[in-house]
Parts: sequence; structure tokens; C-alpha cells
Amino acid sequence: MPQPVFRRILLKLSGESLMGSLEFGTDPERLRAVAAQVKHVHDRGVEVAIVLGAGNIYRGMAGAAAGMDRATADYMGMLAIVLNALALQDALEKQGVNTRVQSAIHVQEVAEPYIRRRAMRHLEKGRVVIFAAGTGNPFFTSDTAAALRAIEVHCEALLMAKNGVEGVYTADPREDPDAEFIAEITHMDALQRQLKVMDLTALTLCMENDLPIYVFNMDDERNIDRIVCGERVGTLVTT
Repeated sequence: MPQPVFRRILLKLSGESLMGSLEFGTDPERLRAVAAQVKHVHDRGVEVAIVLGAGNIYRGMAGAAAGMDRATADYMGMLAIVLNALALQDALEKQGVNTRVQSAIHVQEVAEPYIRRRAMRHLEKGRVVIFAAGTGNPFFTSDTAAALRAIEVHCEALLMAKNGVEGVYTADPREDPDAEFIAEITHMDALQRQLKVMDLTALTLCMENDLPIYVFNMDDERNIDRIVCGERVGTLVTT
């Protein structure tokens, strides 16, 4: 098999990627499948950090749209991310992968506080690190948390897992049958065209720090390993 071309990556998983066929919540089979993909890459010597969303449990924006204070809604979303992080940690450890959860909100009974140097040490020791609770601040999405953590711990690439789409398109392919697939694009072009790669704050962070983004379909269980080995999969967003 080809050797990995990346030493350290950050994998961004949406909450929906853990739902499987359910309408909400976490599907145990899907959770095991995601953990198996991470284990396969980890066993090849790649240091893996993970940032999760919480769309399978709670969406802060949805709560705000329903009349809730935006900051309160966002904090509820951060706590929901902690739930997903603990579930993924359990699935990984059942497959023999040493895992640490670091939370941006203090929940010391179940997770370590986020400390950058400690996170990097965990990665160096071969542990998968799951960053929970977003950035710890309202008004920032889990996409921004993924970009920020990837830059902070010196990841070489950010892998953005999508559900049911192969990468970035000119429009939403589920709504527009004429949407065209984009194999490669610059950060600046994606910003100017307002393509749905990630939120604009996160995309700007990646651009300013020359962090490449691989947007790919999570449904294909080989894709993470293929990207790590240097194969072109999905859409590459680069400077």
C-alpha cells in the first residue's frame, strides 16, 4: 500500500455523519464504522485529531431562529458536541485506539480541558485527540473550531467529511441538477464565490495559514485513507 504523505491531520466530522439512517441521535453501527476508518489511518502511523459537530442532536442556529438567545443556543450546541465526542471516544477505545477528549468548556469529570501543548503531546504519543465543545465561544461554528485547532496543533491538512456529496459543487447538487463538481479551487475563489466549503470565518483562517482542505464523501469508507496516501479524492481547496 502507498505510504502516508501526511504526518498529522485533523478530521472534521459533522454530527449528521453519526446518524446513519436515523432521523436524529447516534447510530451505533455508523459510529463503529467511523471509528474503524479512523483506526485504519491511525494504525498506519498518522497522527489524527478530530473535531465534531452536533447537528444530529442540536443546532444552535435552529434554536436562535426559534427565538432563543443566540449565545444560549450556541452553548447548548457545544454541550451536544461533548456528547458526540464521548460516544466516538468509546467507539474508538473499544477498537483498541487510545483516545483523549479535550473540551473547550470545562467538564472535568468527563474530559480534559483544551491545552494546546498537552494536545500535541497526546498526538506525538500516538493518541487520537477529539476536540469537543467547538471553540468554547458562541457565534463560532464547529467549522471554525476545526480550522483553529488544525492550525494550533500544526496539522498538515484539514479533511472535511461530507454526507452524500463528493466534494464542492457550484451549487447544492441535491437541489440543482445542473450543479458542477469542482475538483480543485483556491481559498480565495471559494470565498469570493461563497461556495459551501465551510463557513467564511473558517475558510479565511485556512487561507491565511496556507492550510489545505480536502472536502470528500464520508460514505466511501476508503476515502480518508486514500487522501492520507496522497490520492486525489473529492475537492482540494488550496492556495
